[in-house]
Amino acid sequence: MKVKRFFAPTMSQALKMVRLEMGDDAVILSNRRVDDGVEIVTALDYDENMARQRLGNAAVEATNGARLAEMQADQHRRLEEELGRSRQRIREIRERRSPQPAPEPKVATVAAAPSQDPTHAALEAMRAEIHSLRDMVNGRQGDAAPVVKTSAPEVDASHQRLTERLEEFGLSSQLAGTLARSSGSGRLEEGWKKSLRTLAAGVRTQDQEIVEQGGIVALVGPTGSGKTTTIGKMAARYVLRHGADSLALVTTDRYRVAAHEQLFVFGRILNVPVRVVDESHTLDQILDDLSDKRLVLVDTAGLTHSDRGHQEQLEELASSYHPIKPYLVLAATSQPRIMKSTWHCYKMAKPAGCIMTKLDEALTLGEVLGFAMETGLRVAYYTDGQRIPEDIHPAQSVPLVRLGVERLREARETAMVAAGA
Repeated sequence: MKVKRFFAPTMSQALKMVRLEMGDDAVILSNRRVDDGVEIVTALDYDENMARQRLGNAAVEATNGARLAEMQADQHRRLEEELGRSRQRIREIRERRSPQPAPEPKVATVAAAPSQDPTHAALEAMRAEIHSLRDMVNGRQGDAAPVVKTSAPEVDASHQRLTERLEEFGLSSQLAGTLARSSGSGRLEEGWKKSLRTLAAGVRTQDQEIVEQGGIVALVGPTGSGKTTTIGKMAARYVLRHGADSLALVTTDRYRVAAHEQLFVFGRILNVPVRVVDESHTLDQILDDLSDKRLVLVDTAGLTHSDRGHQEQLEELASSYHPIKPYLVLAATSQPRIMKSTWHCYKMAKPAGCIMTKLDEALTLGEVLGFAMETGLRVAYYTDGQRIPEDIHPAQSVPLVRLGVERLREARETAMVAAGA
């Protein structure tokens, strides 16, 4: 894993530097404002398990992926600062050394001089320290500072079985192992129930529905996650409660042909105005015109990190002088790696929460529940079908975990039938 810091006067310039030097596969570990602009810490081939190994016991404090990335970035900063101090000390030692006339050729003295010279010894020590720190920054274990591996305590059979069941539920091996260890020792079923309670406590949900809060809400996420359909369901839910007069729909998707068609269909059915952000109408201009609306739902283009418009669209939302609340839309059918990649692509937008979609199509729900627990995003809604507005529900952690258990039972039964056939 290669970790590197970038400095620039603006965020867009810093991201451009990252893209040019690290490529599109770089993962942003942290970003913050500094005196002369912004600082971004990035990584190539980022591996969460490797990051936890490097952090050691300190990684216990990282309850989610975002916190782990921040800790990894802080560690990299500290190592680079220590490396800089060591280099400065070497420069000072070299500057203090003044040229000495060559002594008379005394064999014994010449042979002993290097080992007796304190300046030489200090210089060699500094060089060893430099090599050690460089190895730590680069993620290697150098000969100058060997890392002593400690053997983890053996996990008893009940913990192993519990971990396997949690993985079958859909959780990552890392989260499953953490929950299994936190359940303590005891019978398998007791540990299973305790782990599920811990999971339910870790999945945070929103106290008040979006359609009751009002304001300007933008749904962001990858193509195919169900953003436009979810906006239709939320809009219908709002109209049934508050009428159509105080609602408006907006789309910023100007990258795909006929991308607005579905949203216009929803608008015609619900008798709600639909506005399009384009070359003639900026997002802020449209939101100014809709200032009398109680709720404005903004649909965005589903672009990947490598698409030209991805950063442009996020900056459009972030630079608006209107208080826009982004929500990340995530399909429960996505692979865990895709969920993690999506989070790294959109977390700079600082989502206010997330919406889980396509729960009816997912074989297990542990993947998306684990994602919510690890990122700490509040779950606002989940959807489980195509019906509008019946198939959208305010999220509650305990019913979601129960639904995940039911989905696991169904998966087991299906596997048994298939095995019998």
